[in-house]
Amino acid sequence: MRKLHRRIFVLGGLGAVGVVAATGRAALAAPPYPFKLGVASGDPAPDSVVLWTRLAPAPLNADGQGGMANADVTVEWQVSADERFSSLVASGSVTARYADAHSVHVVPGGLAPDTDYFYRFRAQGHISPVGRTRTAPAAGSFGRDLVMAFASCAHYEAGYYTAYRRLAEENPGLVLHLGDYLYEDATSTGSVREHVGGEIVTLADYRRRYGQYKSDPDLQAAHAAAPWLVVPDDHEVENNYANMVRADSSPTLTAAQWTARRTAAYRAYYENLPLRPSAAPNGNSIPLYRRIRWGRLATFHMLDTRQFRDDQACGDGWKVCADADLAARTVTGTAQETWLLDGLAQRYGTWDVIGQQIFFARQLNASGAANMDAWDGYRASRSRIQQGWVERGVRNPVVLTGDVHQAWANNLKADYANPSSATIGTELVCTSVSSGGNGSAETAIPNGSSNPHLRFFSNRRGYVRTTIGRTELRADFRAVASVTEHGAPVSTVGSFVIVDGQPGLQAG
Repeated sequence: MRKLHRRIFVLGGLGAVGVVAATGRAALAAPPYPFKLGVASGDPAPDSVVLWTRLAPAPLNADGQGGMANADVTVEWQVSADERFSSLVASGSVTARYADAHSVHVVPGGLAPDTDYFYRFRAQGHISPVGRTRTAPAAGSFGRDLVMAFASCAHYEAGYYTAYRRLAEENPGLVLHLGDYLYEDATSTGSVREHVGGEIVTLADYRRRYGQYKSDPDLQAAHAAAPWLVVPDDHEVENNYANMVRADSSPTLTAAQWTARRTAAYRAYYENLPLRPSAAPNGNSIPLYRRIRWGRLATFHMLDTRQFRDDQACGDGWKVCADADLAARTVTGTAQETWLLDGLAQRYGTWDVIGQQIFFARQLNASGAANMDAWDGYRASRSRIQQGWVERGVRNPVVLTGDVHQAWANNLKADYANPSSATIGTELVCTSVSSGGNGSAETAIPNGSSNPHLRFFSNRRGYVRTTIGRTELRADFRAVASVTEHGAPVSTVGSFVIVDGQPGLQAG
């Protein structure tokens, strides 16, 4: 890639306030500021990381193009070891294409492992905000202890993104987002803040919805604070979808219309998130499950629990359903299940962290019913994975979960019907960023007598902050009291420790 001369960015600072240099007759107005969606980084490796931005001076335009003209634009980028950009370690340029909604995914190489960097972009006479990112440790190194935060479920209409702001203030080294980055539903009058437009179906719709969400300054702060690992859940496409035309889809779609909608949804997802170019969609599918090694400290196995799953047994909702036990039923599909178990068998790091979307442990309500959209609707699939990590001698399996808009901490059991059976792993469930509104102060575990392996519950909004070290993983459940008013403080509502070689939760 073409090297940039540093003075371009120094002079470009004038462009960031909407003015270019005077020519002798009059100053010429620059094009409008194009970095209104901020910057992001993701999928770190020991020697590289993805840098993302998207040019969009008018993010809410109905055509989904963010106010950009039908022309490709050159975008320059820089990576520095310091926030003042006094010493560059990498730089170059990339083309932001109209066909891709002027999004860019840059992968600078040759970076040092386990190192903090700063990055920024320049286009059309303007300079972007500065982001901070971090590379993974070298394969044979533990590196520093890792502060990793994870979150999910950020319904724009339900409240403000204070949780994202507080997460950014934690200065994490890595952020995992486990799905429902946006919601597809139409405007709801009287919400805390309202979606623009109706139910999103077309590519222009999805692009504009991302433009609205990514215009939020708290979300931008969280992206700029650290690299992210992202995987979608259902609302990035449609509620509770399961790789098929759904009878209850909204709006009702033909098979061809559903394929077009899914194609549009995944294309817009890739355009708006810091994914490597290898994750670019191919038609109506996108290669999202992947493994990110964090040296000898941890391996992150990021799952896709929507594209390949069977339909929900007995329909959506909480059911007593014998079909949920059918051996052939799968959440992941055969290929992804094999990939996961093969990766777990390698035991690259002390901690094998499975980042996924839906409630993993068994959870029964007072009537003995289970959630058919969670792993309880695919019990044989869960059993194969749990038994698989036991057979492969995985020392520290930790499942991370989103989706349910509540925080939980669960012991994973060899036999959920037998409370005295061995604890073989741990599940940490983050609450929502905003979905579900303020929640409540309730901490009593629902139906705890039927689910003794469920150890913690909170109904507030927030995220989970983990500190991953060589001998233990600490999880702090962080919560804000309100999302209907902006700027609430954050507090820790529960803490647990997982000790190396001892699956299960210990008081923190």
